[in-house]
Amino acid sequence: MTPRMKALVIIAAAALLPLAGCTSKPTASTVNTEALLTGKLPYNPLAWKVVTSWVNERNGTMSTLYGNDVAVQYARSNSAHAYPAGSVLALVTWAQRDDPHWFGAKIPSAPQSVEFVLVPSSPAASSSYQRYQGSPLALSPATGADAARIDYLITQRAAVMP
Repeated sequence: MTPRMKALVIIAAAALLPLAGCTSKPTASTVNTEALLTGKLPYNPLAWKVVTSWVNERNGTMSTLYGNDVAVQYARSNSAHAYPAGSVLALVTWAQRDDPHWFGAKIPSAPQSVEFVLVPSSPAASSSYQRYQGSPLALSPATGADAARIDYLITQRAAVMP
């Protein structure tokens, strides 16, 4: 093969490379709009960092625990569960559905609930809890299990992430 032919093969391969690779912009068919959080929430947990996540196969749900910067920094550097003032945790739970682009994979479907735990700035006050459910998400009335949910959410250990 002559040097000129080698150069033509390299140029042709470089020209075809974008057609064989990944696209840089998501298309409408790859964006999961079904999993968006709708309703009037006090915070947007999807803009925060992940603390941990889990899947409940029996219920067909997946959950992600998010935290604001104060909560995430504390969770990733402490094993205790005494979050500092100003920490906010949010547990988002989605129903699962099959991923149309990856055989056997599951992705979030419609959100089922968003739970918030707010750590007050006063050490004398206790943490507050809010739960949003429905479509669009709306504040649910308080129940007797709110204290147990606060304890459950603040005792979740942060996942080890690079």
